[in-house]
Amino acid sequence: MSTISKSSLLFLKDLAANNNRPWFAEQKDRYEEVKKESKAFLSELEAEMSKVDKIEKTKLFRIYRDVRFSKDKTPYNAHISMSMSREKPYLRGGYYLRIKPGETILAVGFWNPNSSDLKLIRGNIDLDPQSFREAISAPSILEHYGHMQGDTVKSAPKGYSKEHPAIDLLRHKQFLFSKEYSDAAVTQNNFLPKVVADYQAVRPFFDYMSDILSHNLNGEPLY
Repeated sequence: MSTISKSSLLFLKDLAANNNRPWFAEQKDRYEEVKKESKAFLSELEAEMSKVDKIEKTKLFRIYRDVRFSKDKTPYNAHISMSMSREKPYLRGGYYLRIKPGETILAVGFWNPNSSDLKLIRGNIDLDPQSFREAISAPSILEHYGHMQGDTVKSAPKGYSKEHPAIDLLRHKQFLFSKEYSDAAVTQNNFLPKVVADYQAVRPFFDYMSDILSHNLNGEPLY
């Protein structure tokens, strides 16, 4: 089973304290080992998730930052980030993992639904908020994550009243579940199975969302 080593976390910690090109150039060999380990971890994570889900694509994010439009000009990300997306158009949602000393976080759900998907999600909440509440309150979700998170609009979205009984749900423009891991948990041999178990826990919500996003509001298939 692939693991994340203490040496990888140490490199990321050192990078955070020395986020500049000269230092990185001197430590390039260390980074290549971290990159190799991260690729192996993601590859095995995909293999394990493919046993219980259909994964369309994976991504290991670059360590190099795009600083063109950022006030923060540090050139490197002092973390390892990876993602997996489910097979479209019938299966929806994505999986994310960011490994950073003291701040490792797993997130799963819908980060930035496109406008048509968001409209359909809100339409279903409007018609049947109870089904949505049941989906986000499945026992496995409550056990592993607790409550749904994600950015919301400040007021009511266009076309909905502030007094709508499900306005707390309608305000959402992201639909996410997340949890944090300690450094000790990240470097344990069972970290990858823990990640897989946490990803699987959100399946009731994914099944619900896949269903509503593959049908129109009249229940007719879109694909």
